Amino acid sequence: MEIGNITTVTAFVLLGVSNNPQIQAALFVLFLVIYLMILMENLLLLLVIRADSHLHTPMYFFLSHLSFLDALYSSVVVPKLLENLLSKWKTVSLLECFTQITLVLFSGATEACLLSVMAYDRFQAVCHPLLYVVVMNRKVCIGLAVASWAIGMGSSLVNTLLLAQQLFCGPNAINSFVCELPPVLLLACSDTYVSNATILTTVVVLGCGNLVLLMSSYTRIIMTALGINSAAGRSKIFSTCSSHVFVVTISFGSGICRYMTPASGSVLEQVLSVQYSVVAPLLNPLIYSLKNREVKAALRRLLARKPRLTF
Repeated sequence: MEIGNITTVTAFVLLGVSNNPQIQAALFVLFLVIYLMILMENLLLLLVIRADSHLHTPMYFFLSHLSFLDALYSSVVVPKLLENLLSKWKTVSLLECFTQITLVLFSGATEACLLSVMAYDRFQAVCHPLLYVVVMNRKVCIGLAVASWAIGMGSSLVNTLLLAQQLFCGPNAINSFVCELPPVLLLACSDTYVSNATILTTVVVLGCGNLVLLMSSYTRIIMTALGINSAAGRSKIFSTCSSHVFVVTISFGSGICRYMTPASGSVLEQVLSVQYSVVAPLLNPLIYSLKNREVKAALRRLLARKPRLTF
């Protein structure tokens, strides 16, 4: 499409992770298996939490939201990646690209908030066990979950609407396997100062802000754990918190590095994108279930149930 002497871009080209057909075939199989595992793990964890009354607690309430979000996050990224690995033409329309950017930003921001909420929940459980049931009541849990989703949606819409006001007149090749804000902004012909400033503000407020909340919660938890005389009690606290810390490191570390550094189209940037959009959703349910006796016990109870036959 031409506006005056300027030709506007109507579609982008995702260059993907490799141009070698053999490597693409191997990557297709790898990412397909990973995607199926992500769906199976997260949906199974959702089912177990939903079906077992022993897991109807604030911790597992937030974990169910995280599992649903991980399944959504991977479904935004991986299917398009699989399509491009098999397709000769790796084009994506502006609308489809902007929609993917919105959902990626929404998922990432919401997950950052949820991880902070989960850390706050563990802080209340460890540091104020007698008041835990009162403080983390059902109304508070629902409010924190809704706030996390609302913040994620608001931040994604603001950044995407600013992106939609940019003019794209070529080139149109995105050096990535997914539409993300930094590499797409590199292709804009108009001034991107406001968009870049908004991205930086979003990352600082949400990323660094949530990171401060996480560090504060875990610092208090560790101090409380060190003051416990029971070795078994300390071990249980550290085991639970280590799972959260590992998830936070994967998600926050890669996400903040990806969005706070200028986009250059490097291999490292694609590795970071794979880490928080594919690796994290794959590992999260494994980390929370394999190291958690309550989840494993609930899964055994679910598998041991005899189906009821009705006539």
